[in-house]
Amino acid sequence: MSLVDDFVREFYVERKGTNSLKHDALKRRFGDENLLGMWVADMDFKTPNEITNALNERVNHGVYGYSFVGDEYFDAFFSWQKDNYGVELKREWIRFNTGVVSAIYLAINAFTKPNDSVMIITPVYYPFKNSIIDNDRNLICSEALLKNGEYELDFDDIEQKIRQNNVKLFIHSSPHNPLGKVWSDDELSRLFEILTRHNVLIISDEIHQDFMMSSKPFISALNVQNGKFSDNLIVMTSASKTFNLACLLHSVTIFKNEKLAKIYDEMAKRFHQTETSILGVIAATFGYKYGKKWLESLKVTINFNYEILTESFKNENIEIFIAPLEGTYLAWLDLNPYTKDTKDFMQRRCGLAIDYGEWFGKNAKGFIRINLATKPEIIKTATTRIIKEIKANF
Repeated sequence: MSLVDDFVREFYVERKGTNSLKHDALKRRFGDENLLGMWVADMDFKTPNEITNALNERVNHGVYGYSFVGDEYFDAFFSWQKDNYGVELKREWIRFNTGVVSAIYLAINAFTKPNDSVMIITPVYYPFKNSIIDNDRNLICSEALLKNGEYELDFDDIEQKIRQNNVKLFIHSSPHNPLGKVWSDDELSRLFEILTRHNVLIISDEIHQDFMMSSKPFISALNVQNGKFSDNLIVMTSASKTFNLACLLHSVTIFKNEKLAKIYDEMAKRFHQTETSILGVIAATFGYKYGKKWLESLKVTINFNYEILTESFKNENIEIFIAPLEGTYLAWLDLNPYTKDTKDFMQRRCGLAIDYGEWFGKNAKGFIRINLATKPEIIKTATTRIIKEIKANF
């Protein structure tokens, strides 16, 4: 507990009044500015001091002109990937973008045509769906199966829908947002075998890779079966989730297949002529070089918050399904046993702003996603409100 106390004391920060989407856009997003913000996936914690110090040094320099990505960045990022996940990278495989979502939009346009079918596993991070619909592609969904308290892939359904719809592209969330699922090597192998057999290109969004919250290891798509699927694969990641840097606008797209990289480059040349964010590069560099200790303390805090959530309901004999938190800092709960109007329950009765299940998939109505990356007192407040309203009505 002392480690959590120390981390919160040093890094928790009040974000109201800073144009924070999570806390200052509640009126626009939810219709009520007085809700307790626990939705969008960023954190209420300051980034590591080493990142702040490096940014301050660059700001004090006073010039933000044209820059390039130097050796220090590549050395830091490549070492992080190799040391933590056994991923070996080369510079010629790397492309930069302002964010993973932007990179997905670009890839959809580079590798598919209007009316082509693109598949996702729902419920899933809703910009996946938006990227497909916004670009006039055919959205194909396969539902993750909930069995014995854990989510699984429905491989038969995936393959059947690929055949029926001539799917061209698959967007994969790994670790899975919002289910908190860390995919095993066997699951990834079986999935990628199906996709590759049907010539379906794979995008693997690995932005939550640094939030392994259980003993299960993260396996990058690049390493599945010793890189067997690399020619059919695009991997996207960023330091933005790891170190709370979303608006510094820096992400990485990885191609081991030179032909895919050239197709992507041609599309980027036509529609995405942009410079790399120097502040984003600096922040990522110093996070990868010096942020490991901060990250480990953060993960202890997130796990502590998850235990508050699960143990509070258990102690009150309230049976709510909460997905095992294997990865990410996002809790996935099923409120269906206790309410048929989740929005009314969460906003009017509990005063909470959360992400609703139906945002992630049409069959997830009644589920909610709660952001655990905040101080324990806020998790306790939210949990207490939910329990109070359940007990008052059941």
